[in-house]
Amino acid sequence: MRLVDRRNMHRPFGGKVIVFGGDPCQILPIVPKGTRQDIVFAIVNSSYLWDSCKVLTLTRNMRLQSGSSTSSADELREFSEWILSVGDGKAGGPNDGEAVIEVAKDILIDPGVDPISAIVDSTYLNLHDHIWEAKYFHERAILAPTNEIVEIVNDHVLSTIHGEEKVYLSLDAISKEEGNFGVHEIYSTEFLNTIR
Repeated sequence: MRLVDRRNMHRPFGGKVIVFGGDPCQILPIVPKGTRQDIVFAIVNSSYLWDSCKVLTLTRNMRLQSGSSTSSADELREFSEWILSVGDGKAGGPNDGEAVIEVAKDILIDPGVDPISAIVDSTYLNLHDHIWEAKYFHERAILAPTNEIVEIVNDHVLSTIHGEEKVYLSLDAISKEEGNFGVHEIYSTEFLNTIR
């Protein structure tokens, strides 16, 4: 039998302390077919629970503590401050959600004729020399806003790799094990076959 503290029955989460981690500016919630306003209203800051939250801010950038030299630590500090100013909406001067932000030339990639190739070449420098090194791939990533862009990047990288090709086929059904109970009824075989 569980005892319930009646004083906390009407408080959020029954008066229990809940820790939310992360930065709401980093990853916005997904609102299918939602407008910008719908997305803003879906963030935790717009929730009725927000008044019950206490915001704790991290004040020490731990990456700056492990800098190998003073000059690299200064560069990292400057970059970190610039990223924060962009995230906080302070870069580019006062604005109503849209601003022109100047990006330092040393962190830009010249797109040339083929921007996808430029991004891949700068991220995976000497790819063919490191193709079998797992650590090389663990240290690099290309982030993309949509799955369509991910497929374009993947197709480009695969087109540059030569050698024996092996295709691994997936199943066209979801396992009916206990952990997947009910899931196999939600997704059709046709839908599963569209996933790459």
